[in-house]
Amino acid sequence: MTKRPLVFSLVREQSVFMTAIISLLTFLSVLALGVALSIGTGVLRWNSQWELFATVQVTTPDNVDQTAQIIKSNADKMEQVNKISTEQMHDLMSPWVSGGSVLTDYLPQMWEIQFKTKSDMDTVGTALSKNARFLPHASALQSSTTAGWKMIIMATLILALTLGTIGICISYIARNTAMLHRRELEILNQIGASDEFIAKQMQIIVAKISLIASGFGFVCALPILLLLLSTAHSARIGLMAMMGLSGGGWLTLLMLPLAIVIFSIYITRRTTIKILQAA
Repeated sequence: MTKRPLVFSLVREQSVFMTAIISLLTFLSVLALGVALSIGTGVLRWNSQWELFATVQVTTPDNVDQTAQIIKSNADKMEQVNKISTEQMHDLMSPWVSGGSVLTDYLPQMWEIQFKTKSDMDTVGTALSKNARFLPHASALQSSTTAGWKMIIMATLILALTLGTIGICISYIARNTAMLHRRELEILNQIGASDEFIAKQMQIIVAKISLIASGFGFVCALPILLLLLSTAHSARIGLMAMMGLSGGGWLTLLMLPLAIVIFSIYITRRTTIKILQAA
């Protein structure tokens, strides 16, 4: 029985393991980055939608005329003004309060205003605050924005963990391969092969595996990400309905598999050189 000579390459089990782990981690990375970018886009859209809107509430009847006068005199700074009628207030409050004419005595006078610029809103808001409650919609919805940023941080953390896991796995496989083929490495060194040459051979092997695996992981993750975005839009609930990916977001997502391949090549070279220099 003839023995097959050892070759300087990954054994089958290592190739299968590396392909599987990089595919899985690329899948998770694409989902994590896609969710982070989608929520970030939603937060920006949410803020831009409401940043020029504000509500004015007057709870003291003596201040109603003064507030109305300020709004009228600053009409040139406003895109639109909507005074909420008593009937509309009844409709808004009816799920929680009932009482007919008694309720009317306690309802505030309210206006919804869309300003032309942020500076206009700040100027008029300062004047209105002396006689009424001035509530910018962006400030009132700050909790939703904060929740969005927290989800972005969590998704980014997951992305960092998956990339770190890729680095650890590749480093382990490169180290294991170098130890497994120590004899071949010594022979290559004796015939004049440089550390750079040997590292390049490992990089070529890992690059081929990473390219196939990251592409497969990306293709599998894309339908899941599109399904998540479609579900969020169908919910039509606040920040979720604003989620999406811009052109730059899709480009960043498409570049992620390539970044994983480059990262894998770098980790392979760094680990192989370190092992060779320590030998």
